[in-house]
Amino acid sequence: MSVIAVAATPYVRELFLDPDTWAALQRLGEVRLPADRADVGDEAVLAGLLADADVVVTGWGTAPLTAAALAAAPRLRLLAHTGASVKPFVTPESFARGVRVTQAGDAMAYAVGEQALALTLALLHRLHRFDHALRTGADWASAKGAPPRRELRGATVGVVGASRTGRAYLGLVRALGARMLVADPYLSGAEAVTLGVERVGLDELLARSLVVSLHAPVLPETAGMIGKRELALLPDGALLVNTARSALVDEAALLAALRTGRIDAALDVFDAEPLPVDHPLRGLPNVLLTPHEAAGTVESRRRAGAIVVAEIDRFLRGRPLAHEVRPEQLDRTG
Repeated sequence: MSVIAVAATPYVRELFLDPDTWAALQRLGEVRLPADRADVGDEAVLAGLLADADVVVTGWGTAPLTAAALAAAPRLRLLAHTGASVKPFVTPESFARGVRVTQAGDAMAYAVGEQALALTLALLHRLHRFDHALRTGADWASAKGAPPRRELRGATVGVVGASRTGRAYLGLVRALGARMLVADPYLSGAEAVTLGVERVGLDELLARSLVVSLHAPVLPETAGMIGKRELALLPDGALLVNTARSALVDEAALLAALRTGRIDAALDVFDAEPLPVDHPLRGLPNVLLTPHEAAGTVESRRRAGAIVVAEIDRFLRGRPLAHEVRPEQLDRTG
């Protein structure tokens, strides 16, 4: 019988709270969990969990598959990650050892796209400004004094990154009548036509868009791609939504731009997480903040668990994996 080691971080445990998903996983083999309160971010703990394991299920906070961890796991042949990015877990040694990799990023795309849409609508209608004014004691007339509100229908919305989440978002926003621009060097002209979007460069997208939503992976060429110069290209009153990664944006430059009141932003990701209680972003009326939970819907969690179970089943049956990540693909993944 195959042994499936589940590196049960809090997030991973949440995925398998659904009894049907847990039962489906148990039907695939002997499921091994770490000892209660054991930290699978500790390499020694992970190594102990992997002894005789054929498959490991990972989540954020799991230690990487170093040479030492692999030495303790001679049978390991599959890493099934419950999230999207596998870079924190896979290593050159794991690929060299023949450990295959799959992930459940598809499960999160719609949830993130839908939250990005919700944040877009909130910014357009200045809900964050109204809420901030009323909660901080502004009088009724002053609370009404938000900048002009705008509708999504007919607005120009720029999507940076035609990723899974980017495509989910643009599909939702386009359905509500927005004009869509996309900046992504990997998006072909034919794909742009199929998606119903206009393909443009980043500078043009920033200059033309009322709303800019970030959905790019963090790569050497995208880290810090939105800095002081890029933020200055945004028109007055523009709105920035980031449900992707904070590293895409120079946070100091963004904070400076927000303090002028010229633009508004909705942020789900931050350089420091948890976001310090005294962080200056918390006090700005033109910022809407959420605690890195864009993908955290019940449905997204269930989809992720189902994807992991299905991929392990395919692997054990010798069938092709639907979400495999190969070494040559890492350069284009976040």
